[in-house]
Formats: sequence, structure tokens, C-alpha cells
Amino acid sequence: MSNSEWKSVGNGHLEGSISIPDLDPSKLIVTLTARLKPIPQPESLVFGATMSDHMLIASFDPINGWSAPEIKPYGPITLDPASSCFQYATNTFEGMKAYIGPDGSARLFRPEKNMARLARSAERLALPPFNTDALLELIKRLVVVDQRWIPNLEGHSLYIRPTIIGTRSALGVSASDHALLYVILSPSGPYFRTGPKPIALLAAAENVRAWPGGTGSHKVAGNYAPGFLPQRNAAKQGYDQILWLLRDKAGWKVTEAGAMNVFIVLSREDGDIDLITPPLDGTILPGVTRDSVLAIAKAHTSGNLTLPGIPSTQSVHPYEQTFTIADMDQWFAEGRLQELFVVGTAVVVAHVGRVGFQDDMKKPARDLVLPSHEGRMGPVSRAVRQMIIDIQQGKVEWDGWSVRCE
Repeated sequence: MSNSEWKSVGNGHLEGSISIPDLDPSKLIVTLTARLKPIPQPESLVFGATMSDHMLIASFDPINGWSAPEIKPYGPITLDPASSCFQYATNTFEGMKAYIGPDGSARLFRPEKNMARLARSAERLALPPFNTDALLELIKRLVVVDQRWIPNLEGHSLYIRPTIIGTRSALGVSASDHALLYVILSPSGPYFRTGPKPIALLAAAENVRAWPGGTGSHKVAGNYAPGFLPQRNAAKQGYDQILWLLRDKAGWKVTEAGAMNVFIVLSREDGDIDLITPPLDGTILPGVTRDSVLAIAKAHTSGNLTLPGIPSTQSVHPYEQTFTIADMDQWFAEGRLQELFVVGTAVVVAHVGRVGFQDDMKKPARDLVLPSHEGRMGPVSRAVRQMIIDIQQGKVEWDGWSVRCE
């Protein structure tokens, strides 16, 4: 629904048809900070802990629509204590990254995918709509303003967090017809501090991340907080993340790992490789990196590109297919299970060394130890990671995925 179709009906909902202003980059106000912050050494960066000099902000109300966007010095925002975002978690966000290309320009990776997903998530929470092209242009302008914050070191980037929150200041249980949109930037190093070492996942059956008909396929704040306690419990047992499961007639099916998508690599009798990830059934976030891995594998198999370290004669067959913990056990026993890895904007690609399964919280987890590949990533996870990073940084031009900020 476009802004021209919205009007307030007095109960927090917007219906009908009335013309109100949308996001307009031509109205952008730029107020630069008087004092630039010192930039830390890339090696000292902790993911999401340091913010850049500036942020982008705009507000929405049902009478005036979207305000003139502003790039201003990074700092606190003021909200009414009764705001919908506090009371009913009317919050959605995205995760993107900026890189420095070989030509010295700032680049974004498939940003139109993030804008489309943010719009879908906002609609799912009944938040006001916005022009995705306009927001992307504004994000590019912000990245250019703070380009000095982009670390020019492999495995490092400038993380971009566009956020929309409901700001209707009333306690009635209804949609928010007021909103605040803001974008903040954070120079970041590797997501996992384990370096090249594999991570460990705990597949605990006690909790679920998402369920059919819920919001698992949208990037909304309410999906994340319920996972913090299971994550803490997993860490106490020596695991890095949760492998989220969902029980159905097939058994304990695998969905996501932490906030990341999951891939499994199986060998085939013909010498080719099967690359499997759970299907988008409404409980799984349609990750941009997930989509990219599937597309790259398909392109390798069709001969349109060659994954580094994978012979062009060896096909990598991508599948979206449900699989369970029992399937993983069977594939391991058959000697077919070669790799398990996770993907996401923050982590790019991380390989998994072991999975603990715990169907009874009173019993210790039993571990499935995956092939070690001499302590390094397996050939498939290593290949897709390197290809994605090369495209992100503009070293490889592919299908318009690396977008300059101009």
C-alpha cells in the first residue's frame, strides 16, 4: 500500500485514500558533526559496538506523511514512554554492509533485496509504507558522508542498520500510525571471535524460533529476544549458537542457526555435490546471503562462473529441501555429510564443527562431530564465502550485485 492510499480513522489504523508525502531524497537536510570521532584500528572492532559520526532519520505521521529526511550527528533520540515500539514491539530492521571497491568507491551488496524485505516486514507489522528506492538513495548518501569509517581490510566492513519503529503514543492495542525511520552505521570485524575455527551448535528441542503463521519470515524485533535465554544456556554448555528445530510429522526438522540460514553439503556417487538448505516455508528468514549462495551454486553448475577451488567439471546442485536431525545422523553414518555451514549478512559464511542434539533437557547433549577438513572450512563453504566477498568488494563483477554509492 502506498502512502497516497492511507488516512487516519482515529483508532490508530490508516485506511482509505488521501495523498500524503512519501520519503523524498530531494528534501534531504545534511547537518555535519563539528567534531569527528577517532576511528579505531580494524583489528580491535567488535561487531556492532562502535558507531560512525552520523545517522539518517525521518518521521511519519498520518497527516503530514514522511518528514524531510536528515543526516545529522549520531546521538540519542527522544520517544514518548507509551510509544508502540516499547509496548508492542512494532520494530523492524535490516542488516546491510558497505565495502570499499578497487576504485575507492563505497559499495553495497544487493541492497534492493534489503529494501524489499524491510518493506515486507513493515507491512507485516502494519507500519507506514515508504518508497524503497528513496530510502536506498538516502542510505547511499549517508554511506558517502561516513565513507572514512569503512574498514579497508578483508573480513571487515561498515555494517548498516536501517530501522523503523512505531511511535504512536497510546496504550491501545492497535497498529501504530506514527513511525520513526533511522539508519545507523557501525564499522565491524568478523562476527565470530573464533577466527577460522569452526563453531558449535546446540540443537535444543525445548524452544522454537518461529512457527507456521508467525513472523519467522520477516525481520522483526520480536523474533530475537525470545532466543536470548536459549542462547545463554547453549553458551554455558560450550556451544556458540542454537540450531533451531521445529517438530512436525517428519521429525525434528532443521530451520535456522541463531539468526542465520543453514546449508548442508552432501557427496554424491557421481562425484558431484548436493547443497541443501531448508525451504522458505514461512518460518525461515529469506536471507540475502542465503539467496546469493543458491544463485552462485547454480551459476557454477551452469558454467556461468567457477567457484574458487571447485573444479568446473564438478557440479554443485542447490536444493531447498526439508531435512531433520535424523537425516543428518543418517547422512553422517553413510559418509555423505561433508559440511555444515551457516550464512548471514553479519557472518557471511561460518562453518560448523559439531552439533549437539538435546531432546531431553535433563540429559546431556549428544554430539555429531562433522568432518574437520584439517581445521579449515570445507571446500564448498570456503568457495562460496570467497566468491561472495570478492563480489561484495568489487573484485568480481557479477549480475549487478555490487552497487556503487554515488
